[in-house]
Amino acid sequence: MASIIVYYSRRGENYVSGAIQTLAVGNTEAVARRLAALTGAELFQLVPCQPYSDQYDLCIRQAQDDQRRDARPALKALPESLEGYDTIYLGYPNYWGTMPMCVFTFLDAFNFTGKTILPFCTHEGSGLGRSEADIRRLCPGAKVGRGLAIHGSSVCREERALEAWITGGI
Repeated sequence: MASIIVYYSRRGENYVSGAIQTLAVGNTEAVARRLAALTGAELFQLVPCQPYSDQYDLCIRQAQDDQRRDARPALKALPESLEGYDTIYLGYPNYWGTMPMCVFTFLDAFNFTGKTILPFCTHEGSGLGRSEADIRRLCPGAKVGRGLAIHGSSVCREERALEAWITGGI
């Protein structure tokens, strides 16, 4: 069976090492691309129909509002099926202690019974937060492996950690 990397990432203004920086490629996307190169897994990016603002302060207000409402933002597309995959690498930035709500939309859309989900997130100090527990709650039939939290400001320097996680992440 095959693996797929499903991820949400945001470009534009991001909080990086204590300052706002504009990123042409989001941190989670950078990790997802590297993970694809290391594993040969297919990539699938989650894209909300209503994207968050490119402006950091407005984005965090929108994300927090979505979380308060327990929103399930519509996505432009979902994978047609997860039937041919036994492992799903799931990537996201840490938003308010968990995943962005569009990742919840993805998890609600499929039955993950018998699948292995390996979560990875980018953050600037929050780690995985409660995202692993949220994945377990939303996907009760899945095996959720040990997650990997990567500091967004150091995604380009985390090759060894990524390789070690791939080989021992379950």
